[in-house]
Amino acid sequence: MGKRKRAQGINDTLRELGYRLTPQRILILAALRDSDDHISAEEIHTRVCAKYPHVNISTVYRTLELLKSLGLVTETDLGEGRVRYHSADKGHHHHLICENCGATTEVDEPLFLPLKRTLLKEYQFRASINHFAIFGRCTKCQG
Repeated sequence: MGKRKRAQGINDTLRELGYRLTPQRILILAALRDSDDHISAEEIHTRVCAKYPHVNISTVYRTLELLKSLGLVTETDLGEGRVRYHSADKGHHHHLICENCGATTEVDEPLFLPLKRTLLKEYQFRASINHFAIFGRCTKCQG
């Protein structure tokens, strides 16, 4: 699905749920859509302010919380001291992050499906394994 169609889908979802598409929300959605990688609230704020200078960072955070609660974005702590956001429709994946050099490797979700099933079977716990980071050491840093 292309970026424009994805954004239109999120816009339509918000409208259907009764949320207004304010200029600020539209610019926040555009920043998420146009980001090829995970993006922080601060980076979104910078992009939005370039076109709409009077947007407060709290507006960005409130909008991201709304989008997260609706399942339209995911939030992940990649170990930088701040969380990053990603459009949920860009797919679920996970990250292996080296604690030494910071190298990041994306891992597809199917690898974690056995863990999800085990948690449900053994612990009666339905895990939300959508987007997370696992920290450790990469091959280069293990030596």
